[in-house]
Amino acid sequence: MVRTVGIPREHGGWSLTLEPALLGMLVAWSGAAMALSATALLMFTARTPLKYALVDRTRGRHLGRTRVAERLAAVEISIIVVLVLVAALVSDGPFWWPYLAASPLLATGLWYDIRSRSRRLIPELAGTVGIASTAAAIVIAGGGSTSLALSMWLVAATRSVASVVFVRQQINRSRNHPTTAWHSDATQLLTTVALAAGFAVGEVPLAGVIALSIAAIFQIIAVRRPVPSVAIIGAQQLAIGLGIVFTTALGVLAP
Repeated sequence: MVRTVGIPREHGGWSLTLEPALLGMLVAWSGAAMALSATALLMFTARTPLKYALVDRTRGRHLGRTRVAERLAAVEISIIVVLVLVAALVSDGPFWWPYLAASPLLATGLWYDIRSRSRRLIPELAGTVGIASTAAAIVIAGGGSTSLALSMWLVAATRSVASVVFVRQQINRSRNHPTTAWHSDATQLLTTVALAAGFAVGEVPLAGVIALSIAAIFQIIAVRRPVPSVAIIGAQQLAIGLGIVFTTALGVLAP
């Protein structure tokens, strides 16, 4: 029962949650970064029992899983509060504002969760862009500038959006659902242009733009090739995500 209501089934969500945290820590390491990274992970895992609890309560159901989900959610949310307080004590900046800015996106994802519609595109995009704010929060907590924080959020968000749309396209193709490649193609191009704009006006390093551009080219080609297994798609996305994170961090830190 605990496994059912406590462990997220969105396997790609683990990577898209940890990548912004890793990016933030590489760019602006601090004690608060560790607490905020753990907070991001718990926000992701707490979403599953919270979803079960809210769905059951909304529908007037009082099942065995409902009680387990409520207890798990309560424990994880309590730990999140403690971690945020610890981060506040050792932070070098007001890291709360990226979370505040992302709260409508996170609330949108939760709204769809309560209605058992979390697999739709809008909540997936809202959730991933929202959790990408972790990169900005960690940078601020480490004493980084607002410009750098927003730039790292943009890197994490564009990477996540491009990945979500591409993976959905591949999954639909593997299930022989009707698909059109231009949906993924347009997303790859738009996210790359958005990150290039961040390079022009912010602190996005050129290396990050190049890394995302290479990923975009790969994904544009991949939607026209035979669909690999889900495991291979996941491994590819993990490699792409880590490549973008490390390349971007090196670009920021390089003299």
